[in-house]
Amino acid sequence: MTLLKLENVVKKFSGLVAVNNVSLELHEGEILGLIGPNGAGKTTLFHTICGFHKPTTGTILLNGEAVHGLKPELMCKKGVARTFQIVQPFGNLTLLENVIVGAFNTVGSYKEASKLAMQQLEYMGMEKKAQDRMKDLTFAEQKKVEVARALATKPKVLFLDEVMSGLNPTEVNEFIELIKDIRNSGITIFFIEHLMSAVMALSDRVVVMHLGEKIAEGSPTVVTKDPKVVEAYLGEELDEVKEVKEYA
Repeated sequence: MTLLKLENVVKKFSGLVAVNNVSLELHEGEILGLIGPNGAGKTTLFHTICGFHKPTTGTILLNGEAVHGLKPELMCKKGVARTFQIVQPFGNLTLLENVIVGAFNTVGSYKEASKLAMQQLEYMGMEKKAQDRMKDLTFAEQKKVEVARALATKPKVLFLDEVMSGLNPTEVNEFIELIKDIRNSGITIFFIEHLMSAVMALSDRVVVMHLGEKIAEGSPTVVTKDPKVVEAYLGEELDEVKEVKEYA
């Protein structure tokens, strides 16, 4: 079943075409990877889907309903949650308070929100630090809490923007297993990632963007052999792809 469908989506900023005529589908229950060089338009595409940018032209359908142009808070109500390339915590608030912010998307009382938030912190293995301030956490811990905050909104689809960026190999392995577990819980995943070993280990399908356009789509194995993708993005990174068995 198609959960999300983009038809000829364009996003322009004055004279710059950041996303150019992109069409794709995200199927319920899958993990879809989005790759491409810096400046390819990946994060702008996420912003446009999630309501932070209004598409210049094109259609975005969620469960068959047109949602292009809706504000982020309305997209969240409809089951779309995301994390950001640069972690955006409320630094002086506790972990619990940070996740409660997300929980209020679906519950109406502080007591219910607190209970839901604690459940998500337990899911992340962070419950013992629930009363610590966000700014006192490690980078990897902050990323976990951001995922917990997104999950507390009870999403149907979770957008992850380079959630493994800046992590060490052990932390990367942990996040790979976490993302698999989130998908197995019934949440569809759409993620941007530069770490090709993680892309290969996680993705059911991969979409490749370059200069704002979609240049390839398919299984990870097929996409990484596409000459256009190798030329535009992979290059020397193919050596990293060969090491994917470490994450299998």
